[in-house]
Amino acid sequence: MHYISTRGASAPAGFADVLLAGLAPDGGLYVPETWPSFTPAQIRAFRDAPYAEVAAAVLERFTGDAFEPQTLRQITAEAYASFAHPSVAPLRQLDVGLWMLELHHGPTLAFKDVAMQLLSRLYDALLKRRGRTLTVVCATSGDTGGAAVEAFRGARHARIVALFPHGRISEVQRRFMTTPTDANVRAVAVDGDFDDCQRIVKALFADSDFRTAVDLSGVNSINWARIAAQAVYYFTSAVALGAPDIAPRFVVPTGNFGDAFAGYVAHRMGLPIQQVVVATNGNDILARALETGRYSRGSVVATQSPAMDIQVASNFERLYFEAVRRDGLETDRAFRAFGAEGAIDLPPQARAFMAELFAGASVNEADTTRTLVSTLNQTGEQVDPHTAVGLSAAARLSREPGDGPTVVLSTAHAAKFPEAVEAALGLAPALNAKSRGLFDKPERIDRLAADVDAVKAYVRAFARG
Repeated sequence: MHYISTRGASAPAGFADVLLAGLAPDGGLYVPETWPSFTPAQIRAFRDAPYAEVAAAVLERFTGDAFEPQTLRQITAEAYASFAHPSVAPLRQLDVGLWMLELHHGPTLAFKDVAMQLLSRLYDALLKRRGRTLTVVCATSGDTGGAAVEAFRGARHARIVALFPHGRISEVQRRFMTTPTDANVRAVAVDGDFDDCQRIVKALFADSDFRTAVDLSGVNSINWARIAAQAVYYFTSAVALGAPDIAPRFVVPTGNFGDAFAGYVAHRMGLPIQQVVVATNGNDILARALETGRYSRGSVVATQSPAMDIQVASNFERLYFEAVRRDGLETDRAFRAFGAEGAIDLPPQARAFMAELFAGASVNEADTTRTLVSTLNQTGEQVDPHTAVGLSAAARLSREPGDGPTVVLSTAHAAKFPEAVEAALGLAPALNAKSRGLFDKPERIDRLAADVDAVKAYVRAFARG
C-alpha cells in the first residue's frame, strides 16, 4: 500500500512514513494510491464482530506491511479497551428511522478518542522499532487536543504540544489538555482563533529545517491514519442497521471535514451509503461550498458548538483532489489560490462529483438551542451542541419510500459543554467521574501570540528539553 500527495509533487510513501509525517513534503495531504475494497459478503460478516476486530480489518487494508496482522489486532484491542461502552460506538434510536451514533464513550468524551487512542499506539510501535522520539504538534478547536494529550501523555517516544484558541473552547475541553502533569505534554493558548492555530501548524510543517530539527509530526485530521480509523464506525453502524443490503444516510456535524471524509472513504471501500450530509454551524464554509459551488473563507464566529468554529476545512482538499480526477497540479493550483485569496470556485465536474454523495446544511444558533430543548423533551436525551447541529440538519431531510435509516453522529458528550447545555436547558448535564475530577486539578497553560516564529521558538525549546 502506497500513498500519494494531493499536490502531486511528493514521491509515493508507505504507511509508516505517512503516519509519522502527517503532511506530505509538498504541502499536500496523503491519500491511498489505490482504494482498497471489501465485498458485500465481507461487509456483511462485520455484523457479529467486536468493534476492535472490525477496526483491525479496515486498518489492515491501509497499513500494508507496516504491521503484522497479529500486532494490529493487539493494538486495536488495547485502544478500545479504554472505552466506557462495550460496543465502543453504540447506536441509540431516537425515532422511526432516526438513530444517533454515540462516539463519546472514550476517555475524553469526544469522537476524537476513537482515532487518537489507536494513533498513539501505532506511533509507539513504530517509534520503538525505529529508535526515534517525535515532537507532535496539533492545532485544536477543543476536542482533538484533549484526545491527543490523553492518548500520548507519558509516551516514551513522543512529546506533544497542543495549540488551542484562547477563550474559545469550553472549560472541560481546556482542562483535558491543561491538567495532565506528564513531562511530555504542553498546552498552549494562542491569541487567535482555530484557523490561526491551524495556519501556524501548517507553517511549521512547511519549514523543512524546523521539521528535521524537532522531528516534527502531526496528529490532526490531516494525518491519514485518523481518517482511516474514523471510517471504521461507518462500517459498524451501517452493518448493525442492515448494510450492505440497505444504504444509510449519515448526518455529520463537522468543521474540518475529516469525519465526513471518513464516510467517503468507507463508501469507496464498498460500503453502501445513501448520502453524507455535512452539518455546520454558522461557520458554514463547507455547507456553502456544497450548496453554491464556491469555497470561500469568512470570519470565524464564536458559537455554542466551538469545535466547529472553523473557516478553513483542511480535509476538503482531499475531496477536491478526488473530484478533479486526482489531478495534483489542479489541486495545488486551487489551494494555493485559496491560501492567497480566500476563495475558489469548484469546477462544474468537481461539484457534480461531490453532489453524488454529499449535501450541506448550515444550522444557526437559535435552531441549535431549539434542538437541544426538543431532543430532551421528545427523547429524554441531553445532547451536546455539536450533536444538536446534526439533529437539526437531520430534521430538515425529506424521507422517501425506500430510504434507509438516518444516522446522526453524536460527536461529544453533553458534559463536555456544560455551560452551553445549561444555558439552553436550564439544567446542567451530569458530569461523569472523569470530567468531575478535572475541576479538582491545577492547570498548566502557556500563552503565545498567533505568531509562527514565537511557536517555533517554543517548540524548539521544548524539544531540546
